[in-house]
Amino acid sequence: MNTIPHYVNGSLVFQEGASPVFNPATGEVIATVPAPSASYVDEVLTIAREAALTWSSSTLSQRTGILFALRQLIVAHTDELAEIITREHGKTLPDAKGEIARGLENVEYACGLTEHLKGGFSSQVADGVDVHSFRESLGVVAAITPFNFPIMVPLWMTANALATGNVVILKPSERDPSASVFLAELLTKAGLPAGVFNVLQGNADTVNQLLNHPDIDAVSFVGSTPVAQHVYETATRNGKRAQALGGAKNHMVVLPDADLNVAADAAINAGYGAAGERCMAISVVVAVGDIADELIAKITERLDRLKVGPGDEAGMDFGPVITLQHRDRVLSYVQGAAAEGAVVVRDGSSELGRPGFFIGPCLLDRVAPGMKAYDDEIFGPVLGVARVADFAEAVALINANPYGNGTAIFTRDGNAARLFSRQVSVGMIGINVPIPVPVSSYSFGGWKSSMFGHAHMYGPEGMSFFSRAKVVTSRWPQASDSQIDLGFPRTR
Repeated sequence: MNTIPHYVNGSLVFQEGASPVFNPATGEVIATVPAPSASYVDEVLTIAREAALTWSSSTLSQRTGILFALRQLIVAHTDELAEIITREHGKTLPDAKGEIARGLENVEYACGLTEHLKGGFSSQVADGVDVHSFRESLGVVAAITPFNFPIMVPLWMTANALATGNVVILKPSERDPSASVFLAELLTKAGLPAGVFNVLQGNADTVNQLLNHPDIDAVSFVGSTPVAQHVYETATRNGKRAQALGGAKNHMVVLPDADLNVAADAAINAGYGAAGERCMAISVVVAVGDIADELIAKITERLDRLKVGPGDEAGMDFGPVITLQHRDRVLSYVQGAAAEGAVVVRDGSSELGRPGFFIGPCLLDRVAPGMKAYDDEIFGPVLGVARVADFAEAVALINANPYGNGTAIFTRDGNAARLFSRQVSVGMIGINVPIPVPVSSYSFGGWKSSMFGHAHMYGPEGMSFFSRAKVVTSRWPQASDSQIDLGFPRTR
């Protein structure tokens, strides 16, 4: 049985496997992943801390050159990397390549680090006094990443962390850990010094040791809301800087004036892509006014044409979910929906009984707050439709939800779209765009229970999160300026 290695100090490190890695399309165990001992985690952190002494003083041009080289290597190895993602995650190859492309954007953004890290200078703020500022690294940072984007999210964190001079300990999901090891090998080929980027496999115990370890200076996390809250609270209690992105319940509002064909296409694309295992997936379509029946008919027509199968087979729209346990959990929401008052339009049973962890597209009508299928983040190919009377009720529905990750509105009315973007309590908003993931020059992050910490992911806020500012006030007095003055320093 193949064992997925750690990657530490520039080398693969093999240890005995502790938990299985599945091919979700077949249900077969294809590898095992180790759970390191506490003493080994300490050893890795010692290596990282030593590497931080030199990497933090590396030149900006050195870091830029490595990131440019990484970008080129990722482009050259996209097909190979996509195959790794599809084999362990299950998403289709085109979807995996899309994930790689969006991760690559963040590498390209980080390549501009000389501009992003540029400080400021103010001359003669007082007589003979100048002030300048600059940013420097934090030290050693932990990147704890989810299964659903095994290369994009690591690149969100890693590109900015390395650009700002930090050493990275990447703890990937034990569900699909191989892409992270491949990334580590590409970074070594790009010229990154040994010990600056390390992949530490493991489980929840490994995460907790990182959260409590004195040699970790900051933690960046993406996962479910309960775990995100635990990560944030534990890390900050230990004096670490932390950003922890949690779950979502993303609503897509469709106003009566919208093009319902366009809206139905968007609902399919955003609701069922990657089998719904996206934190930006649309899970609730909010039909405003009397359009619900017509909209559901259009969604159902498209839903019934979707092809579900192995991600490496051509023509598949989406693949399996990540594990058998998760498939059964997703089905439980659909199977219990009718008892709570929802209407089950499609139950996903068309894909049951085959090898692998497949479930067909599910569609629920008349979902509402108080139903488990509405309240919980299902994280599967389940789309719910909620019916509201008007625009104000749609906004109120969204704002009452504890999550605030992403939302969208479909309309031809520019004023309604503007009001929507101003009134909803959500961090990322799409106007006729169903998955409003910001480009790399902005930052990714939700509000409310979707985000713990002040700094969003990647982009300008990512650069800020992984660095800290110093402000230097300087004066070069002449000998005749010597005097004693116990008053508070004044600038005038």
